[in-house]
Amino acid sequence: MTSRTYGTSRTYEAPRRPPADLAAERADPHCIAPDTAAELLRDRPWQRLAVLGDSVTAGVLDPLPGYLDRSFADRFTDALAATRPGFAAVNLAVPYLLLDEIRDRQLGPALEFAPDVVLVSAGGNDAFRAFDPVALRSGLASLLAPLAGTGALVVTIGLFDLARSGLVPPEHAEGMARRFDELDRITAALTRELGGVHVDTHHHPLSADPAIYAEDRVHANARGHAAAFAAIATTLGRAAGDGARPA
Repeated sequence: MTSRTYGTSRTYEAPRRPPADLAAERADPHCIAPDTAAELLRDRPWQRLAVLGDSVTAGVLDPLPGYLDRSFADRFTDALAATRPGFAAVNLAVPYLLLDEIRDRQLGPALEFAPDVVLVSAGGNDAFRAFDPVALRSGLASLLAPLAGTGALVVTIGLFDLARSGLVPPEHAEGMARRFDELDRITAALTRELGGVHVDTHHHPLSADPAIYAEDRVHANARGHAAAFAAIATTLGRAAGDGARPA
């Protein structure tokens, strides 16, 4: 596996030249070409992106032959930067944090950065255990509402359906599925209430496919990240076309 560093605030750096062999990604109907994504997002009025969350947005992944070794958060950043001179971005996400820890450690720096769009994944580590839905919604609101209150567009992304992938022991899968379904419902509803956009990867066609997961059976591999990014680009492009807030 490629050596990586996670958990440190990262300002945007343009990607190196991609490998020549991305044939699998180019042929994958669940992926999107970088140039196509950049064009979908070209007219969105965003110049400053902040990424918050846990390992999902920090970019933990396994490489996969034929796919670009880049997380969905980095792909989203690349797509915005491609058509925006002076674009700036920061990734504040840190793996394995609980929701309250994400808020306490990342909200202040994010507000200081003054983004006009934020990409957030939070609550997944809380959902690995029993949680109070009311308390979780309150905690999520305390993270997302201040960001939305600045006028930034809040974009949240659902978690893939690991519990139904066959990778979780049967004795844990049913309860885990219920909790992650509830997390997705809470996140989607709250994001909409705040005028944001929730990207529904929890119900993605590949969501429960074991082939998109990393060897740790928790995180996604490069194909999973490529599919998640395609969902982000098409969802934001569609929302703008429908007259929703990203327009």
